[in-house]
Amino acid sequence: MHQPLLETAKLQLCSHSLFSEITSLHKLQLFMQSHVFAVWDFMTLTKRLQQDLTCTRLPWLPPADPHAARLINEIVLGEESDEHPRHGYCSHFELYLEAMTEVGADTSPIQRFITLQRQGMDAIAALNAIEVLPGVAGFVRDTLHLASNAPTHCVAAAFLHGRERVIPAMFERILQSDEFVHRQAPLFCSYLRRHIELDAEDHAPAAEQLLERLVSADPTYPQQANAAALAAVESRIAFLDEVQASLREVCP
Repeated sequence: MHQPLLETAKLQLCSHSLFSEITSLHKLQLFMQSHVFAVWDFMTLTKRLQQDLTCTRLPWLPPADPHAARLINEIVLGEESDEHPRHGYCSHFELYLEAMTEVGADTSPIQRFITLQRQGMDAIAALNAIEVLPGVAGFVRDTLHLASNAPTHCVAAAFLHGRERVIPAMFERILQSDEFVHRQAPLFCSYLRRHIELDAEDHAPAAEQLLERLVSADPTYPQQANAAALAAVESRIAFLDEVQASLREVCP
């Protein structure tokens, strides 16, 4: 087991210096143009877990573990159809796109990415067809590979440790980075605060329960899950490193 390595990597991720460097509108715009891909691929992991733990096919069959089904369905409800801070309901991805528009960030790469997939293009091919930082593309490829090929307990481990457990601390850092974020990006701040609230109080505990149920099925699963979680955290650190480098190059 390499649990200390995982905890060290998570600490490195949560304390990444990128979050304290988002100190201007232009830097925020560039950050969001890359980070939106992480918002999208979060749902890829979420839906893979829902696919495995509930029934999303016809004919319907009862889930093997109703408790696990409940846990993932509650997470999906909050992520895919949450209350909009101003009106109605929306996915967190759609809210993020609105926040990007509010601050003048370029949504064309992510919108093109989605459009190409709606037209039937494979996600990797769509990723190759748009302009995005190599580190961002690498991060998305890592997630897609995990979601497509890894066993359920490894996906759940990456989801918990690479997403739900670290997102509140990362988003708190952004909210504390500079007062301009609150003045010029109120919708983005609503997105951050909502994720901090949901993940810390509901989704992370649910994801932890889910992982515990999955790894208890086989004595080899905990080590496999830990390795998948560590790889997910390291992939996200590489993602942030690249985004930070791009900000420093454009906005010294």
